[in-house]
Amino acid sequence: MKRTLLAAAMALSFAQAANAAGEAKNIIFFLGDGMGPSTVTASRIYKYGEDGSLNMDKLERTARIKTYSNDAQTTDSAPSMAAYMTGVKMNNEVISMSSDTVATNPSKDANGNLGINNCAAGNGSSVPTILELAKAKGKAVGSITTTELTHATPAATFSHICNRNAQYAIAAQIVPGGAGYNSALNDGVDVLMGGGRNHFLPYDATTSIGKFGRADGRNLLAEMTAKGYVVAATRADMLAAPLNKKFIGLYSSKSHLEYELDRTATPPAGEGATQPSLAEMTTKAMDILSQNSNGYFLMVEGGRIDHALHGTNAKRALTDTIAFDDAVKAALDKARTTDPTLANTLIVVTADHDHTLAFNGYGKRGNPILDINRSYRDGKPSLDADGNTYTTLVFGNGPNRPNLRANLDSTAVLADNYQQETGVRLNSETHGGGDVKLFATGAGAKIFKGTLDNTKVFGLLKTAFGF
Repeated sequence: MKRTLLAAAMALSFAQAANAAGEAKNIIFFLGDGMGPSTVTASRIYKYGEDGSLNMDKLERTARIKTYSNDAQTTDSAPSMAAYMTGVKMNNEVISMSSDTVATNPSKDANGNLGINNCAAGNGSSVPTILELAKAKGKAVGSITTTELTHATPAATFSHICNRNAQYAIAAQIVPGGAGYNSALNDGVDVLMGGGRNHFLPYDATTSIGKFGRADGRNLLAEMTAKGYVVAATRADMLAAPLNKKFIGLYSSKSHLEYELDRTATPPAGEGATQPSLAEMTTKAMDILSQNSNGYFLMVEGGRIDHALHGTNAKRALTDTIAFDDAVKAALDKARTTDPTLANTLIVVTADHDHTLAFNGYGKRGNPILDINRSYRDGKPSLDADGNTYTTLVFGNGPNRPNLRANLDSTAVLADNYQQETGVRLNSETHGGGDVKLFATGAGAKIFKGTLDNTKVFGLLKTAFGF
């Protein structure tokens, strides 16, 4: 009897492993930049309360991810995202290159921009990304973000370079047939969206681009149009774009997209009035990519979570995390319209690294997460050793460290631009080195479990695709 049960268990285990391999026709990989566990928890409380759930919380498979880079306990975004995309540990600032690649800083071009790529021949070698492998298998591929399109996270999907700051060189890698093109992309990435249009257009002193723009005079968007791409600059352009052509949408002239708090303000800040939400970008990308009968790989980044955390502005970090979570829901809803059980679609949600955001004190349940801390005992404001109030959310380091703490009030700390206090004074808050969460659902999701190095996720994505 025991042998029979053991044999049955082994047969079931082998069957499950076989089912996991090659289950996914489509993979959507969501990356919340800097979205560490404390940010996830604070965002949940901010939107849904302590007993509520984010959409990502509802995904049934979970794992814990180690994030260190090849040369640092605390990673930057370039090697951490590249580890997910290539399975290789690399040095900080390096994008999708071998572990021996040295991060050589770019130098400034004639316009004062970091436009000259100083990656010497022989300084490491490129390593294939999951996006490139999917493209080679005949799948459609896309990379979309709320940052500049040439920023570290999206760049790690389609580019190979020794330093993330050489963004003008990164832009050239995605123009089919052009100088510097990454030929591993074959006929090109099918869908690209983000900000930073200046990296694609020539410098022109007479325009609002100012000092920004390409010193080499190339108009990469004109080159991509000639290769069959539809080019969009606004939400309206994006919504009107046909589904049967390659697409690039750059919704900011010289920077990232607006924070969600500002994009949805009345009136919206900057170019926010014309920018799509991340959820809208995600569903449009899915509509285009799903035209390919072989399936697709799509990377979706909520990149400005990280920027708000660097500025110790928790309110913008939490609202951008909610917008990212809304994009996860939009993808789930759209995928289920044609694939109700997600039998063909794998959705993975994770982060590239943590930050130093922390919960402070013993706050009363129901106390607004951005407010001053109020005690669970009597609901009165909690006080530090000097008798001053303090906020529930604080940072380990960053710019707002007063020489002498003063009393804080709700009006000040709940304001849009409030910067939480920090323990160590730095000009900009740093990343944290802690593990991050991973959530997964759909085809092949059962293989995501336990505590994993970020490089192992690449192998699991390949397994799910059957590569």
